Formats: sequence, C-alpha cells, structure tokens
Amino acid sequence: MRNALAEQFVRYLSATVVVAAIVLIYFRQVHVNPTTVALTFLLGVLLISAVWGLQVSIFMSVLATLAFNYYFLPPVRALTIADPQNWVALLAFLFTAITASRLSDLARRRTRDANRRRREVERLYAFAQQLLVAGNVVELLNTIPRRVVEAFEAQESALFLVNKDEIYRSGSSSRALDGQELKAVMARGEVVIDAERQVCLTPVRLGVRPVGSVGLAGTVVARETLDALGSLVAIAIERASAVEALGKAEAARQEERLRTALLDSVTHELRTPLTAIKAAVTSLLSQPQLTEAQRRDHAVVIDEESDRLNRLIDEALEMAKLDAGEIELALESHPIGEIVDEAIEETKHALAHHQVERRVPADLPPVRVDFSRIKQVLAHLLDNAVKYSPEGSRIVVTSEVAGPALVTSVADEGPGIDSFEQALVFDKFYRGRDQRYRVQGTGMGLAIAKAIVEAHGGSIGVVSQLGKGSVFRFSLPLDRTGR
Repeated sequence: MRNALAEQFVRYLSATVVVAAIVLIYFRQVHVNPTTVALTFLLGVLLISAVWGLQVSIFMSVLATLAFNYYFLPPVRALTIADPQNWVALLAFLFTAITASRLSDLARRRTRDANRRRREVERLYAFAQQLLVAGNVVELLNTIPRRVVEAFEAQESALFLVNKDEIYRSGSSSRALDGQELKAVMARGEVVIDAERQVCLTPVRLGVRPVGSVGLAGTVVARETLDALGSLVAIAIERASAVEALGKAEAARQEERLRTALLDSVTHELRTPLTAIKAAVTSLLSQPQLTEAQRRDHAVVIDEESDRLNRLIDEALEMAKLDAGEIELALESHPIGEIVDEAIEETKHALAHHQVERRVPADLPPVRVDFSRIKQVLAHLLDNAVKYSPEGSRIVVTSEVAGPALVTSVADEGPGIDSFEQALVFDKFYRGRDQRYRVQGTGMGLAIAKAIVEAHGGSIGVVSQLGKGSVFRFSLPLDRTGR
C-alpha cells in the first residue's frame, strides 16, 4: 500500500516538475507567443498520459491551464483575464488537453490489452503444442495442470473431471483452487474470474456438455482466453482417448492376426507329424503280423516325427524367450569361418541335394558373439534357402568386412521375394503368400534369427528379385578388443 502511494506521489510530482520546467524555459529564457506555449503544454500532457494514464494527465492539464493563465495571458502574474477572447483560448486549451489525455489513455489501454491478448494467444498456442505430446489419457490428465502453470505463469492449476470424480493439481500447495468451486463451475457451465483473489475458473465442454472444469490461481486472464483454454483441454482429452482407443483396436487386430497365423501354423505343421505318428502307432497296434523290418520302419517314422514336433516346440519356446528378453548371451571372440562350418555341418542332411559354396576368407577378423546362437542364425538361413530353392541349385555362404561390421550372407537361386513382402518376412509366423501352403514351416525361423542378431547389436535384412533368388545377410560388430 505504501509503495503504491509513493509511486503515485512521484508521478504527480513529476507532472508538476514538467509544468514548472516549461514555465521556466518560456517565461525566463525563451520568449515566444502564447500559442507555442499552449502547444508545448499540450505535448507534455500527451506524453504524461501515454506513460502514466488519465488521472495524472488531467491533474497536469489543470495545473498547466493555471500556469498558462498566470504567466502567459495578460494580465501576467494574475489569475484574471483582461481580454474576453482569452477565456475562449483558455477553455479551449483545457478541453483539448483533457480530451487528448483521454484519447491517449484509451490508446495506451488498448495497446496494453492487445499485447496482453497477444501473449495469451501465444501461451495458448504453446499450451496446445505441449498437449500433443501426451501418449495416453492418464499421462495427459496429470500433465494438463503442470502445462497450465508453465504456459500462463500461474501459481497453481487444477483440473476436475466428473467421470473420474478426481481433481488433478499442480503448482503451490496453498490450495487456492477449492474443489467445490471447480465442481460448481462445471455444473453451471459458466466462466468465473475473481480478480481480487486472482483466481480464474472455466468449464471443460465436449460439445455443449460440461465434463469438468479447469482453474488457475495467481494470475488473471481474459474470459475469451479461459473459453479457449477449456476448449483446448476438452479437445486434448478427446484426442488422447481416441488415439488410445485406436491403439487398443490396432493391438487387438494384430493379436487376432497373430492368433490366426499361429493357428494356421499349428494346423499345417503340427498336424503332419501327429498324423504320421498316429498312423505308425495304429499300424503297430492293429497289425501284429508285421515283420521286424516293418516294425522298425514304423519306429523310425515315430522317432523322426517326434523330433520334428520337439523342434517346433523348441522354436516356439525360443521365440517366447527372445520376445521377453530372457536369453543370456555367452559372448566370446570367434572366427566367423568356424561358425559357418558348424552350421553347414549341422544342416548337411537338408543341404544334401544342393551345391553349397563357401566364400569365407581365412584372414577375416573375429567377432565377439554367442557361438551357438549365431550358428543357429546361419542354420535358419540355410534351412530357409533349402526350402525355397529347387534341388541341385547353388547356395552360397559369404562373409566380408564392411566398415565396422562383419557381414555374412546366404544366397539362393529360389523364386525370389516380392518387394512388398521383403519387409514382412522377418515377422513372426509370416510366410510367403505363394509358398505358405507348398513349403513346410512355421514362419518363426527368420523371426528368431532377427531377434538373435539384434541382441548382438547387429542387423539383418534381405535383398531379392523375383525369378533371380534372394540374399539374406546379417551384420555383426567386429571384436576390437582382441579377446
């Protein structure tokens, strides 16, 4: 209170000093006609009005009128006027000064209001931009009060939503925003501005239906800004809800697609060995007259198909562990040539009807990998090449250094992969559209290979051309430690 009174005293004193300075200059130093003096007084009144407002400028106008009469209108140094025409001049000066003061003050206030609204629009824009980064409804509801405090430089902000019956707060712990007030504003659907308490409250509407309210304390903003703030909050909540619902729908769709793919895989892959095992067991039980050789053949079928079933189950378990990140890599430095040789040896029965060409220089630097896992990757790629290329065709295994990585590739002479499908072949359970019913497989081999390579910090991909074959390649970081 004292500071405000002191500030007002300084303003009035300054206006008095300006009038005194003009009188001193024109009465003592520079002698000019009364019109020049009146215009100088008027200019001073306009400047004071532009800086300090209407009250001080009116005070200066009255003071300047008295000084003009006393020092510059005859009889000089007397508050009387000899010529009646000077009354008109004096009154015209007073009226002009007061009118100019009002106009100047009005322009100043409008400029101030325009700047304030510009800042509020900028704050609303920044607030709207910040709301777009929220990933879900829960995160958004906790973010909105904090963003309001930051954007509008408020001391406190609160958001109330009727469907959750909860108040989300941010800022000081003074609790200037009462929960009952927030609920009342939502129920009435009207903006509340309490300039004395510096509290602003506005309803949050979806369409014409109030669903909550938002408030801020420690600052006062325009009614239009509060309306816009409520609309932005409602739009952000509705958008986040829609995005969340869309994400859930997409997740459900992907889950259904995977379930269908898994069912298709089970139908085509598990049924075949089960059928063979069932047929062999049935023959053994129902045909006691079978010879020892025939019984041995049936036992071999049961053994091989059981291994196949076991392999399918192992792949499914492996995929689940890789997805959950539950595997541990036993990293050691190994030459890639040893891993290639082991993988070829492991898949030699599958490769028996193909020409395998090995292009792995002996002087390649070692890689720090889990030997068995990378051998598994190569085995999957070799098995994939066997399945999708004709008998007697070439399968070429190549390794070379490319920058900071060692790139190993498996090339076949199969039918190739359409460019659209090249981005899908590493997805779980995905199998080529034209090959899925002709070639046996679960669609998990390449997905497992991708997960293993990425766990090593590498990458895997395919380059293919229809009718020309495919080249599957994966890169692994070189072992720079020498261990």
